[in-house]
Amino acid sequence: MSNSVGFWKRFLAEVLDGIIIGIPLAVIFGLITGQWEDDNISTFVVFLYTMFVPIFWYGYTVGKRMMGIRIVRVDGKKLGIGTMLLRCLVAGIVYGITLGIGFIVSAFMVGLRKDHRVIHDFIAGTYVTSNKP
Repeated sequence: MSNSVGFWKRFLAEVLDGIIIGIPLAVIFGLITGQWEDDNISTFVVFLYTMFVPIFWYGYTVGKRMMGIRIVRVDGKKLGIGTMLLRCLVAGIVYGITLGIGFIVSAFMVGLRKDHRVIHDFIAGTYVTSNKP
């Protein structure tokens, strides 16, 4: 695991994804459906974006690409649907079951661990690196 990436780059990549992808999708679907408070459609589309874009774009999302970081598997194999399901869906369930405590623990893990891996990285067998594909 070379050139693993710490908290701030990962955090800024998520913020950029939210600004560039999340907010415009919420506005578009809000205008289409007229629902602004509880828009499950845009949430689902953002979930699909988070799942599938890294599979087809060498581990990048728009925010990660802008920050020069990407998701890779520990074993060096290509990201697949199974890996991303573990990373997004299963980890999301774990974070929900723990009422967000798992998410807070992950924030500390990325900041304190030498390899910067968090709970969803361990579940999926991934890490975030600044290495190019």
